[in-house]
Amino acid sequence: MVGQVGLGIMGGAFATHLLAAKFGVIGFDPDKKARAAHSKRGGDCAASGTDVARQCGVIITSLPSIKAMEAAFFGKEGIAAGARSGAVIIEASTMPLEVKNDIRERCATQGVTVLDCPISGTGAQAAAKDISVYASGDAAAVRRCDAVFKGMARSMHYCGEFGNGSKLKFIANLLVTIHNLSAAEAMVMGLKSGLDLNLVYKVIKDGAGTSRMFEVRGPMMIKDDYRAATMKCEVYQKDIDIIGAFAAGMNIPVPLFEASKAYYSAALSQGFAKEDTGAVCAVLERMAGSPRRPKKKK
Repeated sequence: MVGQVGLGIMGGAFATHLLAAKFGVIGFDPDKKARAAHSKRGGDCAASGTDVARQCGVIITSLPSIKAMEAAFFGKEGIAAGARSGAVIIEASTMPLEVKNDIRERCATQGVTVLDCPISGTGAQAAAKDISVYASGDAAAVRRCDAVFKGMARSMHYCGEFGNGSKLKFIANLLVTIHNLSAAEAMVMGLKSGLDLNLVYKVIKDGAGTSRMFEVRGPMMIKDDYRAATMKCEVYQKDIDIIGAFAAGMNIPVPLFEASKAYYSAALSQGFAKEDTGAVCAVLERMAGSPRRPKKKK
């Protein structure tokens, strides 16, 4: 039995694939709809994080914010209250490294091993099992979880000491931030020049200018519909802030990343907070004077 705390876009996808791989999955999420969806997939629902931890020796956590992480681990009926010595927690969220280190150290006092295992891939990729796990931390604990990683992801890279996974995730998301915006630039150039966007997608995807973000988010940019979010703008703002702070802390110049940030902020201010980050395309369309739909209300 594998535990899953956090059954949102990513956590729900992990649970789906683990169930398909014949794992029993007991999950918890404070959101009733997320729990209902897990039950519909064939998973078991727990009453709390404590309940999950009491029943499982391996637990995956996928959480949207620092506040949610603190509550999930150490809040009332959190994981720590039920975790047994020897348990392994696969922490798959994108969080500041100091936050993950704090969680690891506090859990270690109970004999619980926390692994730093962020995910590379969007929600759509997670749904298709097209994600990679950047696993870091205790090597023996990672080996113990090998079957779980195979059940939930396309690949797993063991990255060494705890924290290396997050560092690699920050690099990956820095590139995602830039490539997502560049895909939007390409689509707006195609739109304004009078090209069929399906043709743009087909031809560019097959050439040197493609990227995974162009391929993953191009279809929603063509449809001008970002409601089926694979990464909500409001959640991704957290990731942008983490990357910016990480780079600033080491005095690393990130000019393209810094130039990209304003367009994600604009997506929030223009009403796309709950929609996919591909909505930066709609932001650029308005700037180009070629919007395909009215401005959203805040």
